[in-house]
Amino acid sequence: MNNSDRFLEILEAEFDRHSYGENPLELYEPIKYIMALGGKRFRPLMTLLATSIYSEDFSIAIKPAMAVEVFHNFTLMHDDIMDRAPLRRGKPTVHEKWNANTAILSGDVMLIRAYDLLLDVPKEKLRQVLLRFNQTAAEVCEGQQLDMNFETRQNVTEEEYLEMIRLKTSVLLGFALELGGILGGADAESIQMLYSAGENMGIGFQLKDDLLDVYGDPSKFGKQVGGDIIANKKTFLLIEALSKAEGHLKTELEKWLMLENFNNNEKVEAIRNIYEALDIKAFTEQKINEYFTRGLSNLNELKIENPRKETLLNFVKQLVEREK
Repeated sequence: MNNSDRFLEILEAEFDRHSYGENPLELYEPIKYIMALGGKRFRPLMTLLATSIYSEDFSIAIKPAMAVEVFHNFTLMHDDIMDRAPLRRGKPTVHEKWNANTAILSGDVMLIRAYDLLLDVPKEKLRQVLLRFNQTAAEVCEGQQLDMNFETRQNVTEEEYLEMIRLKTSVLLGFALELGGILGGADAESIQMLYSAGENMGIGFQLKDDLLDVYGDPSKFGKQVGGDIIANKKTFLLIEALSKAEGHLKTELEKWLMLENFNNNEKVEAIRNIYEALDIKAFTEQKINEYFTRGLSNLNELKIENPRKETLLNFVKQLVEREK
């Protein structure tokens, strides 16, 4: 068993035994539910892998790594309410299974529990970690607000969109790796390199999510394929299509975006055909590869000769090839 598999096993055992609270049941049951849905756990796993590059005692990072995952799931719980998403990881979202008010309140408690888990950070590093966590958390909220702003804007540029997903998605992955470096005792330059690696890969992962929403296998994706198209969500693919479409393609695209009553499957198929005509899929794949290449380059530049660095690199390469 390699380190990434061993660390994942340790994390899952810790999540299984961890208590977020018991009473009232209606407050804590949704937290147990969303955390038990699993997910890929790659953020906390990256924290442990980064820590292990610089320290033999990776256990110091277990609870702080869990804090990253709890915070991530808190954002998902609230995002699903805002997006009116019916599914999360192939299961009903918390607001669908319970109600929106319960999901809001349970999410609030998750944020508090994330701070509880961060208290395991050694005292001499706690202030640094909390400052960076708070900055990251605020940026995630900024990104979410920009995402909502884009819903009512007609023109969103590629540059604006990439900045939005950097804030909403990738800064947390950057923090996950940065946290591992801090806890492991890495130097300041390496900590910054780890953050940059996570930030670049995070943008790549979000662009891949945009792509999978249109072209993913429903049995693997875990969410409603075509959901972004149905909701007219400003994804990278739609923004590029709006900037490139001309003539009848532009007319057709605008028609589907304006329609209020439509068959979901018909709309998804029509928009997908427009994307194909404009070669949007290939362009998006090229952009994804650019960001993944930058992220891997950041990791390769870490000035440390340690076989555990290869474990992190290999794990990241596996993530790049994922289909869900």
